[in-house]
Amino acid sequence: MACPLCSKPESSGLSYEYKAVNLAKGEQFSPEFERLNPLHFVPVLVDGDVVVSDSYAILLYLEEKYPQKALLPDDPQRRALNLQAASIISSSIQPLHMLSMLKYFEEKMGPDEALLWGQSCVEKGFLALERLLKDFAGRYATGEAVFMADVFLAPQIAVALMRFKIDMSKFPTLGRIYESCKGLPEFVGSLPQSQPDAEQ
Repeated sequence: MACPLCSKPESSGLSYEYKAVNLAKGEQFSPEFERLNPLHFVPVLVDGDVVVSDSYAILLYLEEKYPQKALLPDDPQRRALNLQAASIISSSIQPLHMLSMLKYFEEKMGPDEALLWGQSCVEKGFLALERLLKDFAGRYATGEAVFMADVFLAPQIAVALMRFKIDMSKFPTLGRIYESCKGLPEFVGSLPQSQPDAEQ
């Protein structure tokens, strides 16, 4: 069982080799992986001699080096919106409900409190994203094309539904964007159950 990657190069239309890291088995703590990322977090992108960890940094790297399928729009306002939405997810939502954080809460306060903590973090972030995007969203987060905000948002919503049972009716704009993303082959290909190492 590998961590789902919101930053798979597939989202940029690039070919790539997928290497699974089984978090449940602690493979992120192996010496080999530690050389790639001393924080022991996924994802990590290796592009020749370049090693980049963290989804946000990976996507910015791909945007700069492989601009043939841009993840940021040319319009400065919509570009800023994409960066802001990606930052909210990668800095203010996702780190607060990482498995290590939830396990810590379970040990200290029990599973019910851990679930409530995760739900609270996700809903607070989703409320901010709903307000940020509602006047700019079209089929996707900032219009009619897929950009970086969508690449971060779709997997975050998938996790929110699967792990935290978030009621997306509270966030109609985000729910609509998610439904659009679900029809994309790249999104389907990035789901945990679509990975070569997925447990059946």
